[in-house]
Amino acid sequence: MNLEVVNPFTLSPIGSVPADSWDVVDGYLTKAEALYRNRDGWMKPHERAAILHKAMKIMEERKEHLAFQIADEGGKPLMDARVEVDRAINGMELCIHEMGSLKGTEIPMGLTPAGDDRMAWTTREPIGVVVAISAFNHPLNLIVHQVAPAVATGCPVIVKPSGDTPLSCFEFVSILHEAGLPEDWCRATCAPRDAAEKMVIDPRVAFFSFIGSAGVGWSLRSKLAPGARCALEHGGVAPVIVDASADIDAAVPSLTKGGFYHSGQVCVSVQRVFAHSSIIDELAEKLTKSVMALKVGNATDETVECGPLIRPREVDRVSEWVEEARAGGATVLCGGQKLSDTTYAPTLLLNPPKDATISRKEVFGPVVCLYSYDNVDDAIAQANSLEVAFQAAVYTNDLKGAMHTYRHIDASAVMVNDHSAFRTDWMPFAGLRSSGHGVGGIPYTCHEMTHEKMIVIKS
Repeated sequence: MNLEVVNPFTLSPIGSVPADSWDVVDGYLTKAEALYRNRDGWMKPHERAAILHKAMKIMEERKEHLAFQIADEGGKPLMDARVEVDRAINGMELCIHEMGSLKGTEIPMGLTPAGDDRMAWTTREPIGVVVAISAFNHPLNLIVHQVAPAVATGCPVIVKPSGDTPLSCFEFVSILHEAGLPEDWCRATCAPRDAAEKMVIDPRVAFFSFIGSAGVGWSLRSKLAPGARCALEHGGVAPVIVDASADIDAAVPSLTKGGFYHSGQVCVSVQRVFAHSSIIDELAEKLTKSVMALKVGNATDETVECGPLIRPREVDRVSEWVEEARAGGATVLCGGQKLSDTTYAPTLLLNPPKDATISRKEVFGPVVCLYSYDNVDDAIAQANSLEVAFQAAVYTNDLKGAMHTYRHIDASAVMVNDHSAFRTDWMPFAGLRSSGHGVGGIPYTCHEMTHEKMIVIKS
C-alpha cells in the first residue's frame, strides 16, 4: 500500500511512498535495537563523519532538485526552499563539527578519604534507538535536525515524516544510504497513526523527537516507555512589541517576512504585533502596503512569495477565524478572503478582540494581528496571557525598553529589531510551557542523543 503525495496548490499527484504496516515497523525496531546492542559493531566517529561528508556532497549536487521538491510537496516558495536546502547542508556540517565536542570530563577524586587512590572520568555514548516524528513545514531541514544528529552520535534512527511531505525525507534517508550508511541504521516510514504510536511508545526506543501539534506531542510523551527521553517542539502565537522609538521603515519588511514567510506556516511566525498608539497608524499603513504587494500562487513559480496552505481544510479554518474576528469588531486592513480552495490572501487585522480565536491560538496561516497599546506592561501582559511561549521580538531604539521587554516577556528567545521567526541552526530552540519540552538546535540535539558514562579506577 502506498501513500499518495500531492502538490498542495494544484492538488495534483506528484509521487508516493510506502505506508508501512506495524510488522514492517516492528522489524525496523528489532534491527535498530540489535545494532545498538552490538557494541563491537558500532561505527567509529570518523566513519560516521565520512558518511555525513559524502551525503553533504550529494546534496550539493542535487540542490535545485531538492529545493523544487520542497516547493512541490510542501508549498514553500521556491526562493525560500532554496534557503532551506542550504540550511540543511549546513546542518550536516554542524553535526560533523559537534562530534568533536561530545566529550566527558574528569571527576576530581580524593576530596574526601573515600576517594583516595582513585581516578574518574566520563565519556559520552549514544543513548540508543531514536524515533523521530516530523512536521510538513520544513520537509528537509527538520528531518536533518532530527536524523543527522542521530547519525553523528551513533544512534540507530527511524523517522516518520508528515504524510503531506514525505518525499524530501525519504530522499534524504536514501542519500545517507548512498553515502555509505547501512540501511538498518536509518529508516524512513509513513506508517499509519496506530502503528506510528506503537513505534513511539515501544520499550526499545530510548529517545523520541517530535515536531508537531501540542495535543499529539504531549499525549505521546505521557505514553513513553520508562526511561525514554524526549524533545517536543510545538507551536506558539508569537508576540512582537513595536515601541514608539522603533524605526518603522526598517520594521515593516522584517515583519512582513516574519509573518508571511511560508504563508505563516512556521511555529514562531509573527502573529501578534503590539504597537504603541503613537505609531500604530503609520505602522498599519506601511505594513498594509507591504503585505498587499505579496504575490500568492504555486510555490514552484519563481516569483511567488506566498504559497498555498498545506491542505484545503486549513484554508477553511483560517477563513473561519478571520470571520469570527471581523464579526467581533476587528478591522480587516487587507486580505480577509479565500483566493481559492488552496490559498488564502495575506491578511492584516487591526485590534481583533482579545478573546477571539485568532488572538489566542496559533493561526498557522497568512494572518497577522495588530493591537494598539499605551502602556508596554499592558501589552506584555496580553502577550504573556496564553499557555504557549516560544520566541518573541521587540522593535525599538531604546536599549532600556528592549531590556525591559526581554526581562518581562515569556519567551525562550527575544529578537531585538528582528522578527520572531529568526533562527540559525546552532541556536538553542525551545518552546516553553505547552509550546514544547527540551531544547532543539543541532548541538543541543546531539547532546540529548547521548548520555554520560563514568569510569572509576582504583590504583
